[in-house]
Amino acid sequence: MEDGKDRPKLRNIDVFPAQVSGQGVICLRDPLNLSGKVLFVPVPTFFLISLLDGRHSIQDIQSEFMRRFGELVYSEKIQEVVDHLDTHFLLESGRFWEVDRRIRDDFKNSPTRSMVLAGESYEENPLRLEEDIRGYFREPAGPGDPAEIGSKPRLAGIIAPHIDFRRGGNCYAFAHKVIQESAEADLFLILGTSHAPTKMPFALTRKHFETPWGVVETDQAFLADFEKECALNFYEDEFVHKTEHSIELQLVFLQALRPKEKPFRIVPILCGSFHEAIVRDLSPLDLPGVREFLEAVRKAKAGSSREICVLASADLAHVGIRFGDPEPPNPMSLQILADEDQRMLEPVRNLDREGFFAFLRREKDRRKICGSSSIYTLLNLIKSRKGKLLKYDQSVEPNSQSVVTFASMAFYGPEREGEKGTF
Repeated sequence: MEDGKDRPKLRNIDVFPAQVSGQGVICLRDPLNLSGKVLFVPVPTFFLISLLDGRHSIQDIQSEFMRRFGELVYSEKIQEVVDHLDTHFLLESGRFWEVDRRIRDDFKNSPTRSMVLAGESYEENPLRLEEDIRGYFREPAGPGDPAEIGSKPRLAGIIAPHIDFRRGGNCYAFAHKVIQESAEADLFLILGTSHAPTKMPFALTRKHFETPWGVVETDQAFLADFEKECALNFYEDEFVHKTEHSIELQLVFLQALRPKEKPFRIVPILCGSFHEAIVRDLSPLDLPGVREFLEAVRKAKAGSSREICVLASADLAHVGIRFGDPEPPNPMSLQILADEDQRMLEPVRNLDREGFFAFLRREKDRRKICGSSSIYTLLNLIKSRKGKLLKYDQSVEPNSQSVVTFASMAFYGPEREGEKGTF
């Protein structure tokens, strides 16, 4: 390490408990995936790592370890841990900042947003990937193949999960079956969930998105109309699109199922956290920038000649040891969790955006609803009579002693020009 040598500092990375070969360990995952590896460390070693806060020297860490465990750990050993973390770009060091600057410059100068999860979370080969996607429809828990395009009413909006396909593939299928069967949209406003902090409540990008089948174009005309209506800069956090998966996973399903002769465009929107509104007991509309953003999108949407579908890429509850809860899930707690999710989704079905967010405020978001901002935003952007729950599911992970819940919901729009719906 060149800088931060005396008082090394860990970056803002994902840290959570896990089980490996029956042993409890701590997982360290870099959101930027700079080294391409996830590290698993023993609990005592993580105690050393937890002290890498930019304030403790190697000698300070040595003393803290002695007080905690009553054992001496040599400074050379601590330095080995520090060097290992730096090798994997997990420390705020000159080595990391150099790579970070290069990555940000490359992203800024590229006209496209490259795939992040191809070959890892899903098959990179487009033919095999299409088979995988269609398989989610045909599994016993799946919805079956989509019927004829346009055989169902016009679709105003959809909620689909953004969990990995292994755990949520057939829940995705329920949402995308409806998309394929409804009146054909040629523009999707995709409301991804940002898992990285943002300065602004939303993050836009003008970049086109790569998929295994080629590039999906971002609708520049829609964004230009939006910019005419909104003076605020919602491109300030554009870099979070670089590694965020919640839009990419929806595009894989859309591209796999859409006939190649009928391309579509997207408006990629990442929704940041509305947690401040929960803490302050406010409507998200009272947060800086939220109202202005929604009004500008609505005006651009109303002025567009395209058939538009709003797609919220959102998971629900995150509960268990991995997410900081004291106990792992059990059969009774999973049933209680399902009941709470159903109560939370009731105002969503009724397009009661403020009722939905009031539910989160009442429970102080103790179940950590990932996707609440995307769902709230969707409810502000669509006209519909009522939502329909298509599929609800839970994914329990024994290794991390946790559970993630998710659902697919459809919102059918007014069928005739001028027909009223809830806004």
